[in-house]
Amino acid sequence: MVKIGMIIGDRYEILEKIGTGGMSDVYKAKDHKLNRLVAVKVLKQEFSENANFVSKFRIEAQAAAGLMHPNIVNVYDVGEENGIYFIVMELVEGITLKKYIEKKARLSVKEAVSIAIQVSMGIEAAHNNHIIHRDIKPQNIIISKEGKVKVTDFGIAKAATSNTITSNVMGSVHYTSPEQARGGYSDEKSDIYSLGVTMFEMLTGRVPFNGETTVAIAIKHIQEEMPSPRDYISEIPNSVEQIVFKCCQKSPDRRYQSMGDLIVDLKRSLMTPDEDFVKVIDPDEDGSTKMITDSDMERIKNRSKSRDSMEEAMHLRKESDVKKSVKRKQIPKKYIPVEEEEDDEEEEDVEESYESEYEYYEEDEEDEDEDEEEDYDPKMERLTTVLAVIAAILVGCVVLFLVGRAFGLFDLEILGDKKETQEAPAEEEKEQVEMVEVVGKDIDDVKVTLLNIGLTPEIEYEESTEYGQGIVMKAGISAGTMVEEGTNVVLTVSAGSEGVKVPDVIGMSEAEATATLSQSGFVVNKTEDHDPYIKVGNIVTQTPEADSKVPAGTAVTIRVSLGPEESKVRVPDVMGKDESEAMAILVEAGLQMGVVTEVNHEDPALSGLVCYQSYSVGSYVEEGTLVDISISVGPAQASYKFTDAISAPTPEEDPNYKSGTLVTVTLMADDGTQLLSTQASSFPIPQQSISGIKCDTGYILYQYVNVTDATTVTNEDGSTTTFEGTSEGKEIRRPVQFAAE
Repeated sequence: MVKIGMIIGDRYEILEKIGTGGMSDVYKAKDHKLNRLVAVKVLKQEFSENANFVSKFRIEAQAAAGLMHPNIVNVYDVGEENGIYFIVMELVEGITLKKYIEKKARLSVKEAVSIAIQVSMGIEAAHNNHIIHRDIKPQNIIISKEGKVKVTDFGIAKAATSNTITSNVMGSVHYTSPEQARGGYSDEKSDIYSLGVTMFEMLTGRVPFNGETTVAIAIKHIQEEMPSPRDYISEIPNSVEQIVFKCCQKSPDRRYQSMGDLIVDLKRSLMTPDEDFVKVIDPDEDGSTKMITDSDMERIKNRSKSRDSMEEAMHLRKESDVKKSVKRKQIPKKYIPVEEEEDDEEEEDVEESYESEYEYYEEDEEDEDEDEEEDYDPKMERLTTVLAVIAAILVGCVVLFLVGRAFGLFDLEILGDKKETQEAPAEEEKEQVEMVEVVGKDIDDVKVTLLNIGLTPEIEYEESTEYGQGIVMKAGISAGTMVEEGTNVVLTVSAGSEGVKVPDVIGMSEAEATATLSQSGFVVNKTEDHDPYIKVGNIVTQTPEADSKVPAGTAVTIRVSLGPEESKVRVPDVMGKDESEAMAILVEAGLQMGVVTEVNHEDPALSGLVCYQSYSVGSYVEEGTLVDISISVGPAQASYKFTDAISAPTPEEDPNYKSGTLVTVTLMADDGTQLLSTQASSFPIPQQSISGIKCDTGYILYQYVNVTDATTVTNEDGSTTTFEGTSEGKEIRRPVQFAAE
């Protein structure tokens, strides 16, 4: 069991508990080796005892430890000590997206899209490392005090789903994809679905599907259509609505196929929110019956005529070849191998072909055959036939070997039947394409050509006096080479003798400008400056200037706008709010949470709430200013002191008390605090000075034993009686009034 103050892993000192979840507890800890604060997530007992879960958890957590990204809560360490399984993570001071949504009821479209972009970039980094989260939800997304969005719980989610942890433990049935709800295979597109549901909640303040049980909610994810967020918030732009719809398609194939594609549309929606650019596949339209247009019918007829004419030409050529062969050999009718059986199926086809052709010539040249029969030698003819068959087989094997080595094909061309040999390579190499000649051609034409045949061009620029600007000088794959579809082809393109023209990026966003310049072969340097007219994040100036020609690889410096220099924001009122709500209000206003301290405040109603903020409400400060706050711990309590000597029990308290008896003296406050404990046989005990007492009354407790000596009594008859001594335990309480300090 983890306790405050203990050290685990020989380096992490547990400082305080900062959260709890379905599978783990989270503690704030100090890493003594690196002298930094971290978050330590400790698996709960029921999961620590599950060996299968622990094994998967360790593997996944170690994989997640390899992720380093600004939008991911980084995992530093994974360990086990005395049955305690833990992961050490980056400590993020902030609140979860779930709580942030609850505080604000719903987020603005711009804020929701901005958060979604940051979340997508974090998940994209994980997907690029073949790590799938499988439990994307607002509870696993943290907004830091600086406004940075981070995704957490990579690894633990997959370990949980691999062990069929129930939904009430996972707490994620509202965000699960249909394939996860069915218990089927889940991949990167499952994370895209869950992110779409999270976006729906950010925009509307509610989840799309709800129900009385987790099973009922899961069934809705599988069967019911996703409601439109615009049904709840009408001002949501069309593009944002379509992005949510595309993320939440029931079929994974109809969703975004990667986080990169989603990020592109999200960024575009910020710039042109009302533009209809999101392509969502309509299942009904995709599977509906379509009418064939006149142009389609004409193309089909042309292809059919072309195919028929080709087949006819090949058939005629085959007949011609056979006729010539038969005329040469002049094989008589009676020795046509009509009924001879062969084991090889291809040889049977050859014989049938010979049979039909020979019979055809039988009718035309009957007279010639009859003349030949008179000079016919059966033994010699049989020997000649056997030798011819053997020679044909040897020639066929040689041809087969040569063709196989050259093309990887093993189709034997029989009697000029070129139709089979032409169709077979298409079946064998249907996923390969032949590289075309591109050297000396314009790069724009080459790009279109390569894309049309299924290859991907990668462009590099070099200055050249031999080739004009924009002409391909060389390609990474030689013309005529067979390569797989989708292969990248590196093209070296001439930048001309004067260099490459610098594109105009002024007014673009930073991301768009960087992509444009990098694609043109330039290195990008960035500076920032205030500008009263250019939108924050857009390009103000560039050096070298647009349309100037410079050598490829030249560094282009772009100046990014920080907005007006005197852009100030109004300080909101956070008095009487709890810490997390105060932080949310400050972040929304463009400010940051500063130092948080705990102080006494005379108003009991403010206990646990903000009772002080460093900037007055309504004042204007620079955007991003740190605002310090104080949290009340309640009114300051009065304190008391005890400054007095302690006297012995009085006769009124105990008539039998004898001086010199050993007494245990304890001074107690009425709140249960022990202030003094000592033993004495002589009184008074010297004056004590005890301060900081939290209540004004208490008592002195005396504990001792009264002892009486043996006595002898003389009776009337002169005899004596002896009484033995006795001992009696005694306990006395004396009330005490403490003095105020």
